[in-house]
Amino acid sequence: MARVPAAAPHALAEVMNSIRSAPRALIRRRRARRTPPTPELAARPRPWTRAAGLVTVVLLGAWLGLLVVGDVRVPVGPMNTTMTLRPSVAGGTKINVSPLGALQLDSHIAPVRLDVNVDQLDPDRAQALVDHPERLSGLQDEVARDVEHGTLDLAVRSCVAVVTGATALGLAVYRRPRRALGAGGLALTLLVASGGTAYATWNPDSVLEPRFSGLLSSAPSLVGNARSIVTEFDVYQKELARLVTNVTKLYDVTSTLPAYQPDPTTIRVLHVSDIHLNPASWKIIASLVRQYQVNVIVDSGDTMDHGTAAENGFLDPIEDLGAPYVWVRGNHDSEETQNYLRGLKNVHVLDDGRARNVAGLRFAGIGDPQFTPDRSQSDGAEASQELAGARLASALRDQSTAGTPVDIAVAHEPSAAREVDGAVPLVLAGHLHREDMEVIKYGTRLRVEGSTGGSGLRAVEGKYPDPIQASILYFDRDTRRLQAWDEIKLGGLGLTTAEVSRHLPKENQPGATPSPSPS
Repeated sequence: MARVPAAAPHALAEVMNSIRSAPRALIRRRRARRTPPTPELAARPRPWTRAAGLVTVVLLGAWLGLLVVGDVRVPVGPMNTTMTLRPSVAGGTKINVSPLGALQLDSHIAPVRLDVNVDQLDPDRAQALVDHPERLSGLQDEVARDVEHGTLDLAVRSCVAVVTGATALGLAVYRRPRRALGAGGLALTLLVASGGTAYATWNPDSVLEPRFSGLLSSAPSLVGNARSIVTEFDVYQKELARLVTNVTKLYDVTSTLPAYQPDPTTIRVLHVSDIHLNPASWKIIASLVRQYQVNVIVDSGDTMDHGTAAENGFLDPIEDLGAPYVWVRGNHDSEETQNYLRGLKNVHVLDDGRARNVAGLRFAGIGDPQFTPDRSQSDGAEASQELAGARLASALRDQSTAGTPVDIAVAHEPSAAREVDGAVPLVLAGHLHREDMEVIKYGTRLRVEGSTGGSGLRAVEGKYPDPIQASILYFDRDTRRLQAWDEIKLGGLGLTTAEVSRHLPKENQPGATPSPSPS
C-alpha cells in the first residue's frame, strides 16, 4: 500500500477552506463597492471650490475674448478711433490722444472701462472743417451719432467675444459641453450686469472734469477754457464736440500747437506755494503763465528756505514772470525777505489784512507769525496761528462793512486760514506740501496748494521725489466768484510726467443752484 505524505492532509484542508470562504469574499467585495468611501479615505470636493474655479475660468476667458476681438474702429468727426472694453476696478473712460497724452473721465462705475484710442486724423474731413467752419455748428450732432453707433457696435461685439472666450476656455478646462455652456452663460450674465451698472451710473457731466496726463503744453487746448464748460444744456454732446475740435487742431500737421485762448471774461489766477529755493520753479511758473495766459500769480509763502539775505537774489526772476505777483510770508520767509520783495517791480506783498486790488480781484492776507527755518515748532505755535487768522478775519469784516469786500484771502498755514470762515468766499494757503480743498462750516472755500518747488532740497529725503504742484483758478470777471480750477502735477526731481485735472464747484455743476455768499 502506497504511503501518503504527511503534509498531504494539511494541504487538502487548506484547499477546502479556500473553497468554503470564496462566497463570503465575493459578498464582501460587493458590499465594498456599494458602500461609499469614508471622508478619511476620499474627501469630496467642496461646492465653493468648484464655484471659485468656474468664476476664474469665466473671468479669464472673458478677458481673453475681449483682448482678441473686443474692439471697434469708429470714425468720430474728423478722427479715426478705436473703441475697446477693458476689465477695470474703477470703470470710467480713457481717451488716448497719442503722442499728446490721455484724458480720463469718471463716466461710470462698473468693472469695465471704455478705452478710446485716437488713431489718426483724417486729412480730408479735417480740411473740410477748416475750409467750412460753419460745419462746426453741426459737429456735436455728428459726434454724438458716431459715438452712439460705435458704442452699440462695441457692445454687440463684446458680448460675442466674452461668451465665446468663456465657453472656449471652459471647454478646454472641463472637457464637458454642459460645463462649457454654463461658463458662457455666466459670462453673458456678468457682462449684462456690468452694462446695467454702467448705464445706471452713467455721468455725462464727467466731461466737464477731465484728468489729463501727458505733454503739459497740450493740456490747455484739450481741457478747454473754464467759461465754456459751465453750461446748462446738452452738456455731453457739446463738450464731446469741443474735445474733438481741440484734438483736430492739435493734430493739424500744417501748423504748430495752437495757443490757448481762454474766454476774455475769465480771470485766471495761478496759485503757487512752498517753492523752497527751487530754481526750476520759476521756469515752470513762467511757462504756465504763457500757456494759460494767467492774469495774476498768488504765492502763499515759503518761497525761501532759511530767509537769509544771501538768498534774496533767488527772488529776482519774479519781475520777469509776465504777471503781477501777490505774496504772503511763510514760516521759512523772514522779515528781510518780505522787505526785499516790496522793492521788486510788479510784486504785491500782503500783510496785516490790508487789501490790494490786482487784475480785477481784491486780495487781503497776513504773514505767518512764526519764523522757523529749522522746521522747529515753539510752544503756542497753533495759538499764534489762530490769533493771526482772527486778525485777518477782523480786517476782512471791516472791508465788507466799508463796501469793499475782499474776493480772496491768503495765509500760509491752513490753521490760520480757517479762522476767516464766513468772512470771504475763498481763502488760499499752503504749508502742507500737498493739495487739498474743502468748504468750511460757514461757506468759505479753503484751497491748500502743494509744493510748487517739489519741497525744494527736501525732495530727495524720501524714497520718491515730491511732485511739483500748482493750480489755475478761474474767476468770473463780473461776479468775481470761482468757476473752476485745474490741478497741475508734474513729476518730481528726475521725472517727466505731467497731469492736469479739471474740477468744478458744486454750485457750477449743470442744474445746480448757486450757493449763498458767506455771511
